[in-house]
Amino acid sequence: MSLPTWTTLADLAERYDAFLVDQFGVLRDDERAYPGANDALVRLKALGKSIIILSNSGRSGDYNADRLVKLGFNRSGFDRFLTSGDVAHDILADETAGKSTTRCLTISSGDDRNLADSLGFRSVDDAALADVVIISGSEAEKIPLSTYRLQLEPAARRGVPCYCTNPDRHKLAKGGVTAPGAGSIALTYQELGGVVRWFGKPYPAIYQKAQSLLGGVASDRIICIGDSIEHDIAGATGAGLSSCLVRTGILERSTEPELNAISEKHSARPDFLMQRFVFG
Repeated sequence: MSLPTWTTLADLAERYDAFLVDQFGVLRDDERAYPGANDALVRLKALGKSIIILSNSGRSGDYNADRLVKLGFNRSGFDRFLTSGDVAHDILADETAGKSTTRCLTISSGDDRNLADSLGFRSVDDAALADVVIISGSEAEKIPLSTYRLQLEPAARRGVPCYCTNPDRHKLAKGGVTAPGAGSIALTYQELGGVVRWFGKPYPAIYQKAQSLLGGVASDRIICIGDSIEHDIAGATGAGLSSCLVRTGILERSTEPELNAISEKHSARPDFLMQRFVFG
């Protein structure tokens, strides 16, 4: 199976009215904005395009939007920042409404417990005491998966439900190094016998929410832009939307045969390829 031909953001702007754009690997890495990414967003908005940053982040969209601004992005360059954490919050808030206090173990980066706090859960550090587990981030660049396994085993053994708000199996750490992501930790929980509920790309709820925010833009006028076939391209395919794979980020060093193999594995082939998220 051959990959599609190359395109440019200017060409895509002629075809589509709304852009669902991934954050990590497309607009930025773990430390800084990619050159030209902010200008590309601003120029798309100047053309009247609707732009939602769609991210597998356990943190809220507002938090992530503020962080983009601190990296030098114009807040006027996108309409909304929607995360898997936002979608998980809305669903869990409905499902836990009226229940007594829930004890929650959160696995995250930077000790982030925002989702548990916003839901009124009581945070615990011992998996043996948890009523639920939230996996929203990873520090696997410095904490081995075997350590996470030992930490989570008491909860998995008791059948404690786990909510993964960032299904990315790999993450870009400092210096462009690839490390296991939150999704890999959640898979470890499954291997231990635990049950995991997944939020974010490629799962449907985040695309349904994004389309509801676009105010009736037709599906054939929406394109998803990302750096992951497993998440961005597969998610777009499942939602019936067009997709463009950017050759930065997680698959930057992958060869064409490797990309073909990943596409076949996930039954997801991008409609377009683009070298970088720049306007041209």
